[in-house]
Amino acid sequence: MTTAEDALTGLHNRRSFMSLLRRHIGLANDHQTNLGLAVIDIDGFARINATHGFDFGDRVLVHLANQVREVARKQDYVARIGDNRFALVLTRVMNKGHVELAVQKLFRLLDLPFEAGATRLKLPVTVGAALCPMHASQADYLLRQAEMSIEAARAIGQHSMFAPDNEQDTGLSEFWDLEIELAGAVERGEITLHYQPKLRASDRQPVGAEALMRWHHRTRGLVSPNLFIPIAEQTGQIRAMTMWAMNTALRHASEWRGGPLSVAVNVPANLVARHDLPDLVENALHLWGRDSIQLTLEITERSLVADPKHSFAILSRIRDLGVKISIDDFGTGYSCLAYFKDIPADELKIDRSFVCGLLDDPACADITALIIDLAHRFGLSVVAEGVEDEATFLALLQRGCDVVQGYHFGEAMPPDAFARWLAQSSGGPKHAADDFATG
Repeated sequence: MTTAEDALTGLHNRRSFMSLLRRHIGLANDHQTNLGLAVIDIDGFARINATHGFDFGDRVLVHLANQVREVARKQDYVARIGDNRFALVLTRVMNKGHVELAVQKLFRLLDLPFEAGATRLKLPVTVGAALCPMHASQADYLLRQAEMSIEAARAIGQHSMFAPDNEQDTGLSEFWDLEIELAGAVERGEITLHYQPKLRASDRQPVGAEALMRWHHRTRGLVSPNLFIPIAEQTGQIRAMTMWAMNTALRHASEWRGGPLSVAVNVPANLVARHDLPDLVENALHLWGRDSIQLTLEITERSLVADPKHSFAILSRIRDLGVKISIDDFGTGYSCLAYFKDIPADELKIDRSFVCGLLDDPACADITALIIDLAHRFGLSVVAEGVEDEATFLALLQRGCDVVQGYHFGEAMPPDAFARWLAQSSGGPKHAADDFATG
């Protein structure tokens, strides 16, 4: 074995792979030919290790390596570029169709279950693909395009996906520097948490807040969460950032006066299925938890789609810790009544798109009323976000909504400002929050 080989599979390792990819992209650019890249990721590999043991997991990795080798032609290259992630470099392809043929051949090979001893397993994988120069003409960015396509495929329940075509490349590459700088943003103190009040609809009294990340970039200024959160998800930084947010939110909430109060933290879809999430939550509670503070984790519906049974088991373990689960943006994703009755959740959050259209769009009004009624029938409370005026609040109150949040009551505030708002609040719309907000 050479230093360019992966010890387990004998494939090129990541360092060797990147060198090969750069060289062959250069050749493709020089000769004006196409190069295809397919990145293969095993779905639920942590669960495979936990269920069958690490020795079995290693055999699975070797098996997949061999199957990808079967797909590769003599002029192609196969590498292991992560724990359970492989890459196939397809040189001198004519078009996207040739890459798609290679991907479909791999799926056909994996249709046959892998056998080891008495265990048979049909190996689930998701493949992201990209083409040079169509999607990128630089190695790091081509790899990023393919890896982003894996997450995009999983988000909509598909097993493979190509990167978006050229018209979207400029927008993504424009923020390449943000990916690098985001890595140290927490340590530099640029990432902070702001808190948006949540109020009980029946008497407008505070019941807690949702913790929201803010990034004050040293040269760009305030960077929108709609930009940096997807970047964090795509680059794998979201796990550390989420755990930082959870610990920080609990620490801040421990200083709030009054109670009981809740603090809600958003957990992205790719963390919900992790076996270690309950342990990480338990550690945060052990460090910062208080009897007067209720931790709530907000997850999206798409977190549950890939493997509802597994996700439900993880969430049930978290609820056993006394943590509440909230389904965020309910009604916009993959709402399915077939598994709705089994969701281990405590509340639903009505998406702001329905709340904003409540007064003018009969369909939004009907959907909102349906969600509230459905939730109450299953013993769940309902939170409406995006409440921006009194008329919308009254319409939600009339329909039985339990908790509200939005600019009508207070925008997201820095920790000290929210603590002051909380101490001074005494009912009614909290427009005074604007006096405390600094960003």
